[in-house]
Amino acid sequence: MNSEERSTHPIARDPDPAPETAVIGLRLVRPEESTTDRPATPPELDPETATAPVPADLASSHLYLNRELTLLNFYFRVLHEAEDPRTPPLERIRFAAIVGSNIDDFVMKRIGGLKQQLGAGVTERTVDGRSPEEQIHQCFALIRLLDARLRAVVSALEALLAENGIRFLKPIDLPAAERKALRKQYLTHIHPLVTPQATDPAHPFPFISNLSLNLVLSLRDPQSQETALARVKVPVGAGVPRFLRLGSSLDFVPLEQVLIDNLDVLFPGMEVMSCSVFRVTRNANTEREEESAEDLLELIESELRDRKFAPVVRLQCSKGMDAAHLRLLTHELGLRPSEVFEIGGLLGLRDLMEVAELDLPHLREPAHHPVDHPAIKPDRSIFQVIREAGPLLLEHPYHSYATSVERFLREASRDPEVRAIKMTLYRTSEDSKAVEHLIEAARNGKQVAVAVELKASFDEAANIRWANRLEEVGIHVTYGVMGLKTHCKVILVVRQDQDGLRRYAHIGTGNYHAGTARRYTDYGLLTASRRIGQDLTELFNYLTTGFKPKRRFRRVLPAPKILKSALLEKIEREIEAHRIGDPARIQMKMNGLEDPDVVRALYKASMAGVPIDLIVRDTCRLRPRVPGLSETTRVVSVIGRFLEHGRIYYFHNGGDEEYYIGSADCMSRNLQGRVEVLVPVEDPELRSELRFVLDSQLEDRRGGWEMQSDGSYVLKAPVADAEARSSQALMIERAGSQRREASRLKRRRPRSLGGRNRR
Repeated sequence: MNSEERSTHPIARDPDPAPETAVIGLRLVRPEESTTDRPATPPELDPETATAPVPADLASSHLYLNRELTLLNFYFRVLHEAEDPRTPPLERIRFAAIVGSNIDDFVMKRIGGLKQQLGAGVTERTVDGRSPEEQIHQCFALIRLLDARLRAVVSALEALLAENGIRFLKPIDLPAAERKALRKQYLTHIHPLVTPQATDPAHPFPFISNLSLNLVLSLRDPQSQETALARVKVPVGAGVPRFLRLGSSLDFVPLEQVLIDNLDVLFPGMEVMSCSVFRVTRNANTEREEESAEDLLELIESELRDRKFAPVVRLQCSKGMDAAHLRLLTHELGLRPSEVFEIGGLLGLRDLMEVAELDLPHLREPAHHPVDHPAIKPDRSIFQVIREAGPLLLEHPYHSYATSVERFLREASRDPEVRAIKMTLYRTSEDSKAVEHLIEAARNGKQVAVAVELKASFDEAANIRWANRLEEVGIHVTYGVMGLKTHCKVILVVRQDQDGLRRYAHIGTGNYHAGTARRYTDYGLLTASRRIGQDLTELFNYLTTGFKPKRRFRRVLPAPKILKSALLEKIEREIEAHRIGDPARIQMKMNGLEDPDVVRALYKASMAGVPIDLIVRDTCRLRPRVPGLSETTRVVSVIGRFLEHGRIYYFHNGGDEEYYIGSADCMSRNLQGRVEVLVPVEDPELRSELRFVLDSQLEDRRGGWEMQSDGSYVLKAPVADAEARSSQALMIERAGSQRREASRLKRRRPRSLGGRNRR
């Protein structure tokens, strides 16, 4: 791709470590400023970074980007999908809702964690040279910019949706008859759920739940002239939508506006002096020390209770809120002015997902229907297919999850020759068929063992329910190893074949969750490899006992024992190959690149001249294209209709190429604090599939962003280029073509002579 073909869209430059320059260091290019008829002009480096020589020890903080700020940078790239006119209107609303949800999660987890560090007196600086207080300051500054841009996008999208017949209205905008009908709907379906709360000496300030939408009101008794303060929680959830639909039309009224229009019902005879909307975000980090807990299940349940009452880390309120109300809220919630966000427009933009899911095909992307893997036949046992066809590479959502992974579990649960099933469970859906198949297997007399990760963020309650249900039917449930999250995605099936016991396995990059299998891109390997099966037996024995001495792994690379050192050794091997003149190359596709040791090793490889291609979805500490440091390294981030979630690791290895897939990112938490697995992909045909993924994503001209040395990103193709094809579109096309070709060959297959005789 020539530089003349690129459009300038650098966003969210990583700020200088000094807090006072946090905002100045940000460089945003708005869509209306972006042009498609001039070459890219990357932003300048920070002066100190641009002029300083590369340190020999690679310890300078200026060489490393900040984890939190690069994650926020990712949200800017996602937001661009909501801005991009090439994206259909309802998909743009969906991306806006995703960004709103991402900001909420970031404040809950990342800001919450930083505030905990600050409260604990942590002064240690990160590898990029920032203290917890500096990170909080800079993150909030960037969040304000991101939020302002998000709200500008939503405002523009509201006008676009109105052109397509979808309107957001207030009750006062409605004709009298419709307003009356809306009031009736409120009295019938909403009013019984609403509980107003007063705040006075007899009624202390109420508890405000996380992410709830609330009204705060000043009321006056017209007879006594006494004033009072009240809070009303807007009852969103439990079957109550945020946006009430007016009949069969495409007109919607936000629920908080409906409540405001019916305050006379809640407070009969009282005068409403002022009314504002507010919302709080609480710290989601409530983890306790596991070593002191006798029962991990009880520990997690107590942490969930703690989270409900965790400290507030952000207050969002409607712009123009009564000053007295604002003082009261900040005082009662213990917040500083920097933690208060005054919002013009809707609060809680994540709720826009309700509108994004409207069944209006002409305003959405063409429907995507996963195809069956061409090797998996409906009339043959999946175990026979794996045994005879060799390992199979699954590519979701392009390949059907239901007819591959779920079928693998379903057949295992019913096959009389299957003796045992072992599985890890990190996240799954509320109506999980995987869990139902495990329960069926146990009832069919098979040995079933499941390692459930109770501490999967925001899914703890669901995992506790599943764990209890699995135990009720006699399944052996363990909660992993103390101090480590079980993040690997593995199923091991032991079957009595004609030649003895054989182990069949699925190793994946994504959770056993049917919903995300349609929205995330992930990869999985179905295999009957004897050595991989042996390794996974060792892995499950480790998960169920915690005992790790002298465990040998021949093919898979597990964390935390082996994986990190193996990756560092492979990077060093590429350096040595390049030094002696052999071809060398490193390519990694992952969600995050944060571990300082891995970044440092990649810097050394680039300084040695090794070509490095990194496809990193969000967090990335490494600065590419820095003279003398990372000139041979490029970093690409791909954004599309599906969330990129798969991990692929490639090393040229002097021509004896190595491909791995698995659950681990190059994050310190993955490499040192979680049980992860990478598995080698050795079949030439499967390697060619992974090669297509890597090549197409590195050259993606629709959703591909290239990182600059200062941490900003440039969209690789002009927004005006309507013909640009995304790597995801190419994957959809490729999977469909392979399926059609397999069907064509099946139809053309000649009948055997015996078959003709039988006829």
